[in-house]
Amino acid sequence: MAASSQEALSVQLYEILNSNQAPKDITERLKKILDQIFSFSAEELCNATKFFIESILNENVSHVISRQLLGHMLDSFDRLDDFLVKEISLFSLEKIQSRVISFEEQVVNIRQKLATIYEKEEKWKDAAKVLTAIPLETSQRNYDADFKMGTYLRIAQYYLEDDDAVSAESYVNRASLLQNEVDNPELQLRYKACYARVLDCRRKFIEAAQRYLELSYRPDVHETQRLEALRNAIHCSILAPAGQSRSRMLATLFKDERSMQLPAYTILEKMYLDQIIKRDQVNHFEQLLLPHQKALTADGSTILDRAVMEHNLMAASKLYNNISFEELGALLEISPEKAEKTASKMIGEGRMNGFIDQIDHIIFFEGREVMTSWDKQIHALCGQVNNLIEKIFAVAPQWATNAMEEQMS
Repeated sequence: MAASSQEALSVQLYEILNSNQAPKDITERLKKILDQIFSFSAEELCNATKFFIESILNENVSHVISRQLLGHMLDSFDRLDDFLVKEISLFSLEKIQSRVISFEEQVVNIRQKLATIYEKEEKWKDAAKVLTAIPLETSQRNYDADFKMGTYLRIAQYYLEDDDAVSAESYVNRASLLQNEVDNPELQLRYKACYARVLDCRRKFIEAAQRYLELSYRPDVHETQRLEALRNAIHCSILAPAGQSRSRMLATLFKDERSMQLPAYTILEKMYLDQIIKRDQVNHFEQLLLPHQKALTADGSTILDRAVMEHNLMAASKLYNNISFEELGALLEISPEKAEKTASKMIGEGRMNGFIDQIDHIIFFEGREVMTSWDKQIHALCGQVNNLIEKIFAVAPQWATNAMEEQMS
């Protein structure tokens, strides 16, 4: 802004702010000046607005007037480009910082505007930080539960986009404490979706799959989003460590007719039927995964590699009574040492039955005695039928004898 223009603006503002007019009249006159400033060219507008902000935030200016003018400025931001709004907002926050208690409502609105701009620019961490500075718990204002929960979830979503699942989980946990105070269905749905994503990013795949599956059944969710939730549930189930929990989830998803529409159905089917999965099928499925799901584990393999290796080991345990380390490594397309280590871990964690002969380098698989359990159930049922027949003979012996003879003839 040219020096002469700034001087003219300074004179105008000084005259109005030091007049004996009523606060309402002063406010209206200053609003008109601000509207005029917003019609300037970009550079002049930015400089003039900053000078205007400094003037109205002077300690000699009534807080009532300053708040109304800041509110009018915020309402007028829709007329400006985002880069101007961002620069003016950051300047405003800097100038208000020492007196933030007096302008708390305006500061909150400025921070929300800034977060939206950072979101458009995909500066997720900056968007999260600008919102975390809002003192939702320590403020003198009483924010309602809906506003607090919405803000916490918004921060969590920004951290998730920035691949910071730990920070995201912290804010999702804060939102969870407000669930009972919030009746807004949209917020409750956002919470469930956000929590599922946090579990997914934290590699708690079975819990994430359960949450995604719940979302896929909700009638208040659009059909496209329900299918997306189902797809995420399938992906998380496939990535989960092998075991009974995953087997139950795979069974549920495989029996869901909607699963057949999704690209991951082929590998879901193979996992449910305990079939060996080959490398080319793994590579095809890997293309469907999100970046965080392709992360490397401590041994340098991917999460998917580990999940498929454990699945193939479980499938092998259904095909063989015993197998050497070398043959198992060839079957799983890994080294014999890694095959032994994986099997040992799964047996130790109770996810697979068996034992290892380290002298002969052989793994022995043990069945889960499914047939024995089935035989016991049949035996119990037959015993109940015999008891029933005995009671019939006790009440109507002649009728029972005739009925038996008819069946035998």
